[in-house]
Amino acid sequence: MPRESGLSRGPAAAIAASVRDGSLTPIESVDNALELIAAGNRKTNAFTVVRSAKARAEALALEQRPDLDMLPLAGVPIAIKHNIAVEGEAPLAGSTATDPRPATADHPAVCRLRAAGAVVVGLTAVPELGLWGTTESEGRITRNPWNPARSAGGSSGGSAAAVAAGLVPVAHGDDGVGSVRVPAACCGVFGIKPGRYTVPAEVGVDSWSGMVENGVLATTVGDAALALSVLAARPDLAELEPPGRLRIGLAVAPPSRLFRVDRHWTAAARTAASAAVAAGHLVESVTLPYGDSLVSVGLRWLAFAAREAANLVRPERLQRRTRRHVALGRLVQRFRLVRPAQVDRVEARLLDFFERYHVVITPTLAAPPPRARAWHMLGWLANVVTSARYSPFTPLWNLVGWPAASIPMGMHPRSKTPVAAQLAAPPGSESIVLRLAAQLESTHPWKRTVTVFDGGAGAACSRPPGVSRPSRRD
Repeated sequence: MPRESGLSRGPAAAIAASVRDGSLTPIESVDNALELIAAGNRKTNAFTVVRSAKARAEALALEQRPDLDMLPLAGVPIAIKHNIAVEGEAPLAGSTATDPRPATADHPAVCRLRAAGAVVVGLTAVPELGLWGTTESEGRITRNPWNPARSAGGSSGGSAAAVAAGLVPVAHGDDGVGSVRVPAACCGVFGIKPGRYTVPAEVGVDSWSGMVENGVLATTVGDAALALSVLAARPDLAELEPPGRLRIGLAVAPPSRLFRVDRHWTAAARTAASAAVAAGHLVESVTLPYGDSLVSVGLRWLAFAAREAANLVRPERLQRRTRRHVALGRLVQRFRLVRPAQVDRVEARLLDFFERYHVVITPTLAAPPPRARAWHMLGWLANVVTSARYSPFTPLWNLVGWPAASIPMGMHPRSKTPVAAQLAAPPGSESIVLRLAAQLESTHPWKRTVTVFDGGAGAACSRPPGVSRPSRRD
């Protein structure tokens, strides 16, 4: 069990500590989460499935475990993104085209969380096949808890909204072109994508050719580190002592001149850099060698959709934007436009850059989250342009498979949604990213959650269009 310290404490860590010492039972913890979800989910549409009866049964079984007092996530209610296997639930991935049969076994990430004492209270909303930068489907729009008129981001939008609204303290997400960090930034929570091979991936057909990783969203760095240490089977990741003096690059320029960066998002990166300087680190303004990384990511994003569609049981049910995406992906495959050398060139330049720096700080996003609307009803180009404009900074780290995280750094005065900075580092640097993030958190803390059901930011929005209740399959 990882050693606890002041920095590692958070709501999930506190719940686990209370369950371990007997002052809280797992069923009490789960019942509290289920009450919060019942009261708050209708404002956000964060959950697609709430596992009320099953979660209570699992909590009661957990109480009988002889090692309960040793479990790092004892009794912690957790949400799982609805695109990986949870036994007894169909991993629908936001689509009616996927196989509706329930999974017969847990995904390895879910296995590890449950083995550590976590209880899966529900599955969170995801756009179709996890492809899009906003989270919605027919009859369901996942909204930002800070401003329901804005999207929660994607594709782990449901997980981000659930954590930001305080419905659960920690949630699973997976990240293919920023799908943990983008919604984390939109919703003002901490989100981390580990580097390749740190956590079992196994998302979809081939994890987007290695671009997808399973990660964590949480209200504190400590809780994210604790959950990631379980997912990675590395207790050391939960240790958050300050790192030694780091050389940090501050890179605020976008990956291409085609993109403009909102000054408040640039300021978020600069705020993080200033906090790093105050902590004793050396920070220099730099230019990241993005090269043609966005083109390479785009080609792989298209090709993945084509491979995934080939394995669907009802491909004719795909959304219009997704069908176009799949058709373009088949062209990419036919002309063999995806080549390993594309990644090799980008990674070689990055390795040279990181000979001089331990970490780089960028804005997480280039603009506030898009409006909350039925984006799945719009065309392919509208979706692609919208996502690309507001989230061009995240895909590079998926292409090369390096760790990256998003940390809140204030609020946007116009959109009334959070702003955030991205921390990225070379392979094997998860601990450095987490320790630096914990330092920044200690000097620049953020408001952890927003109440959406009792006088908070969403109180005026009793039931906006597109809000529906999650299914209860128990």
